[in-house]
Amino acid sequence: MVNGRTVLERFSAGGPRGSWPAEEFAHARRQEGLAAEVVMDLATDTFLVIVRGAETAD
Repeated sequence: MVNGRTVLERFSAGGPRGSWPAEEFAHARRQEGLAAEVVMDLATDTFLVIVRGAETAD
């Protein structure tokens, strides 16, 4: 967890479908009850699916 955010998954921004894979993954997590959202990490050129202020279950 960094800055109160948990990264669930990373997707390359250079993919042919753009942010769609990240958006689809986030949508599936929201269907499971997580408040997942997609953000862009400009430093690494990736889309991150995050949950703010939560920890993932281990």
